[in-house]
Amino acid sequence: MPIQRIPAIFARGGTSKGVFFHAKDLPAQTTARDEIFLRVLGSPDPYQRQLNGMGGGISSLSKAVVIEPSYREDADVDYTFAQIAVDQPVVDYAQACGNLSSAVGPFAVDEGLIQVADGPAIVRVYSTNARQIYHAHFEVRDGITVEDGTYTMSGVGGQGAPIKLEYLRPGGAITGKFLPGDGAVQTVSVPSIGAVEVSLVDATNPVVFVAASAVGLTGTELPDAIEAMPGMMAKLDQLRRVCGVACAMASTPASVPLANPKIALLYPSCDYTTLSGESVPASAFDIGVRMVSMERIHRAVTGTGAMCLGAAAQVPDSVPHQLARARNGEQIRIGSPSGVLDVSAAVSQTETGALDVDSITVFRTQRRLMEGWVRC
Repeated sequence: MPIQRIPAIFARGGTSKGVFFHAKDLPAQTTARDEIFLRVLGSPDPYQRQLNGMGGGISSLSKAVVIEPSYREDADVDYTFAQIAVDQPVVDYAQACGNLSSAVGPFAVDEGLIQVADGPAIVRVYSTNARQIYHAHFEVRDGITVEDGTYTMSGVGGQGAPIKLEYLRPGGAITGKFLPGDGAVQTVSVPSIGAVEVSLVDATNPVVFVAASAVGLTGTELPDAIEAMPGMMAKLDQLRRVCGVACAMASTPASVPLANPKIALLYPSCDYTTLSGESVPASAFDIGVRMVSMERIHRAVTGTGAMCLGAAAQVPDSVPHQLARARNGEQIRIGSPSGVLDVSAAVSQTETGALDVDSITVFRTQRRLMEGWVRC
């Protein structure tokens, strides 16, 4: 088969990295695109290193993004995210990526998909995966996105220019309901665990929130330690699949998508140590999380998972609300394996009395790492 050279860039967005494509440079057929993504990222790889591609061997480094001008009146560009499994020939579109979302607006400006004036810019993005709009706010100078700055982001070395992501009406992005389960909290039965109290919340992406103590963890364990526990990852995946059915995302546990829902193991604020060896005092954050993504423990926290947690913490009686430090206002500080990040969420009641999310705001940084062509 002849080698293809496809224009692309390689970029970091938040705590993720991915290969970004123009839709016009890819085949229209999904299966043909998937073959390209698998080959470019180096999947499937039974050694889970993706040495034969641009992936990094973990879910946050095995991603592709497709961007094109939008025909919607409320958006400038359409953004489609593809999660590529590391050790399986699977390309999953059942989620959006909050981290790589931060690089979409800059891509649109730097690639000339839209024209903006120098200074503060707003790019309106439609996420085709989640069928929702978000606004990316960032600085432009000489027609190019400003990347240098003094903003520090947990899990990313160095500093950069802040990207403000504002998600509008993100409740029920995938399932159609902000609370897709049976109320703010419910008990599910998992064969390998027993009865477990969970909160099922969908804001930017669906997440199963559970106290880490409910599965025998403190929550402060680092990712490698959790993954090394015999049977732990299998238990968490079984819990995830049972809850996927409870969210009406599938009819059987076996048919629940690989990417969603995610599992968020929560714990109340206490002293802990990050992956970099930094000591984080209990006073520095309001709630801690260890996020399961694509059958691995995320080294930081997924962007959409953090945003969903920010909204879920404002739902009375939910597991996040029970475990979070008492506070005033819409902002919450989340402790992750890589450090602390802030999320703001506005939750209100609808005319029927049900809860919904008006908006969620989070700050990220992004950087274009390489540009040219990928070979596949």
